[in-house]
Amino acid sequence: MPQRYEDRTALAPIGSLVPGERALIEGTVELAEVAIRRRRSLLCRVADGSGAITLRFFYFTRSQQETLARGARVRCYGEVRAGPTGLEMVHPETRALAPTEPAPDGTLTPIYPSTEGLHQAVLRRLVGRALAVLERQPLEDYLADLLEPAQNAHAPRAAARLTASGQDAGAARDDAPALGAALELLHRPPQDAATVLLATGKHPAQRRIALEELIAQRLTLRRAADAIRSARAQRLPAPRAELERFRAALPFALTRAQERALAEILRDLDAETPMNRLLQGDVGSGKTVVAALAALVAAAAHAQTAVMAPTELLAEQHAASFARWLGALGLNVATLLGSQGARERAAALRAVASGAAAVVIGTHALFQEGVEFDRLALVIVDEQHRFGVQQRLKLKQKGERDARTPHQLIMTATPIPRTLAMTAYADLDCSVIDELPPGRQPVLTSVLPESRRAELVQRVAAHCAAGRQAYWVCPLIEESEAVESSAASALAEELRAALPAARVGLIHGRMRAADKDSAMRAFKAAELDLLVATTVIEVGVDVPNASLMIVENAERMGLAQLHQLRGRVGRGSEASHCVLLYKPPLSALARERLSVLRATNDGFAVAQKDLELRGPGEVLGTRQTGVLQLRVADLIRDADLLPRVIELSDELLERHPERVAPLIRRWSRGAAEFAKV
Repeated sequence: MPQRYEDRTALAPIGSLVPGERALIEGTVELAEVAIRRRRSLLCRVADGSGAITLRFFYFTRSQQETLARGARVRCYGEVRAGPTGLEMVHPETRALAPTEPAPDGTLTPIYPSTEGLHQAVLRRLVGRALAVLERQPLEDYLADLLEPAQNAHAPRAAARLTASGQDAGAARDDAPALGAALELLHRPPQDAATVLLATGKHPAQRRIALEELIAQRLTLRRAADAIRSARAQRLPAPRAELERFRAALPFALTRAQERALAEILRDLDAETPMNRLLQGDVGSGKTVVAALAALVAAAAHAQTAVMAPTELLAEQHAASFARWLGALGLNVATLLGSQGARERAAALRAVASGAAAVVIGTHALFQEGVEFDRLALVIVDEQHRFGVQQRLKLKQKGERDARTPHQLIMTATPIPRTLAMTAYADLDCSVIDELPPGRQPVLTSVLPESRRAELVQRVAAHCAAGRQAYWVCPLIEESEAVESSAASALAEELRAALPAARVGLIHGRMRAADKDSAMRAFKAAELDLLVATTVIEVGVDVPNASLMIVENAERMGLAQLHQLRGRVGRGSEASHCVLLYKPPLSALARERLSVLRATNDGFAVAQKDLELRGPGEVLGTRQTGVLQLRVADLIRDADLLPRVIELSDELLERHPERVAPLIRRWSRGAAEFAKV
C-alpha cells in the first residue's frame, strides 16, 4: 500500500514557485552542462515563459543527459529549494514529453515503500499492470455479502462512486466500498479524494482493506485454537481435599476475581483437550498463587508442571513462593537456571527426569537439550511476551508423549482491552484478575525534577526512621556517556553517605545469584531500610513493609515498566508513594507518560495509553511471539473495527467455512508456523 500521496494533478508556473513547496512543472531545457566544482553534477536550466529554475543531479546516467539535452521539453516534480543562482530542484523526477503530451491526469500520485535501486516509477508501473489484471480477473470478495449492504465484488471501477468526503454511495453500516473499488482508489485516488482521511488511514477504502486483514488474522488464530482443541491432553481433575488444605495454609483469602480465574482453569484442566488460557492481571493482583494452585492439580494427578520465567531473578522468586506453598503439602520444587553450578544442575536434572520434582521452575534452560521430564502435563509461561514462538514451542514439545500435549497457562501483567485481546489472542481463552487483594491502597504518584533530589533524600531519611522501607531505582549499573544516568553502585555509596542512619543495600543484574538472593532476603527481613536497585526488581519482589518507590531518570522508561516498578509498593496496609524523578527538559512523549502515571493506578488505563504511544507490536510482543505482522491495519487506529472483526470472523466460521482458508492464504505470513504453537 502507498505510504502517502502527492498531488501532481496540476502544473505550476515556474514563476510562481516558492522554496519548500513540492510542485509539478513543465518547460524547455535552455541550458544543460556537466559542472565540476566541489563535486561533479549535471545542471539544467528549464524555463516555461513565466520563469526559470535549475535542475541539479549529483548522480546521473548518459540517458538522463540525453533526455535533458538543450531544447527538450520535460515535465518535472520535486521540492523547490533556494540555490546559489536562484530556485532549483535537486534530483527531481523527470521525463521527456511527447509532442502531443496529454495534460496531467486527475489522480493523486502514490508513494510506495521502496529500497535503493527500486524507483517509484517502476513500482507505479508494476502496480498499474496489477490493477489491469484485477480489472480482467477481479479478486473474490469474501466479505461482499456479509457487509451491509451487499457490495458488487466485480466493480473495481466503482471507485468513482467514492465522493470527496470519502463516503461510498452504496456503503451503509460498514462504511466500506467493494474490495476491488477500495484497491483501485488506494492506488489511484481521484484528486477530490478525502486526502485528510487518506493521510490518517481513516478513509473507507483503507478501512475496508484493514477490516479484511484483521479478520484474516483472527481467523488464523481461531484456526490455531481449533487445532489445539483437536489435540489430546492428560485429564487433570481437581483434588478438592488438597486444594482446601492449600487455601487453609494461606495467610489470606483469594479474591473473587482469583476464584473466578481458578474455576476457569480447573474446568480446562479437567478435560482431555489441552488448556490454552491467558491469565492477565495487574501488578500485585495475585496471578502467581493461582498458577501454584494449577500446579497442585497437576501434582495430584502424578504429573509435572514447568514454570518458565523471563529472568533468573523472577524464576528464583517464583521458586521461593511455590516451595513455600507446595512444600508444606510434601511436593518438591526444583529450579533450572543458566547460572547453576554443574553439581546443582545435575541434581535438578535427575529430579526432573525421575519425576521426583513435581514443579520445575526456570528460564530458557527449561527447554534446552538434556532436560527430560518424566510426565510433563502443564506448562506455565510468565510474562509470555518476552518469549518467542520457538521457545514456547520447544518447552511444549518436552511434554508431548503418547499422542498427548501439555496444558498451557500463559500469564501477563499487561492488562489488555477485551476487544484487543479477542483479536490479538484469539487462539487463547482469557481469564482476568481485575481486582487487587483487600487492604491494598492505591499508590500515590508524584513527579519531581532532578533539582529536588536533596529534598527527596531527606524524605527517605524520615521514611526509614519511621520503620518503613524504600526502593531507589536507577536504570544503569555503570556510568555511560550515552545515557546520563547515575550508576546503581555509585548511587548506593552516595546515599550511604547522605543517610548514615539508614541501612542501604544494593542489587543489580550482574551480581551473582547468591549475592542477589542475600540482598533480597535481607530487605524482605527488614535488615535493610533502603534498597538501591536497577530495574531487575521490576518483577518478583514482594515486601509489604516497603511503601516508598523512587525511580531515577523516569523520563527514559516506558509506561509499562514504570507501572511494574510502582507495583512493587502498595502491598501492605500502609499508604504508599511512588516518586518519578526526571531530568529536564522533558520531551512531549515523556511528559505524557509521566502524567498518565500521576493520574491513574488503573492498569487497564495505563496499558491503553501504552498501546497508543508504543503500538501493539511492542506491547503484545508480536515481534517476538509470532502474532501476524499487520501490513495495512493498525490495532490502535482501527480499534473501533475490532467488534465488527469478531462478529464477521465468527460468521465466516459458522456460515462460510469454505472461505476461511483462502482468506487466510491471501494475507498470511508464516501462519502455518504460528499455528503449531
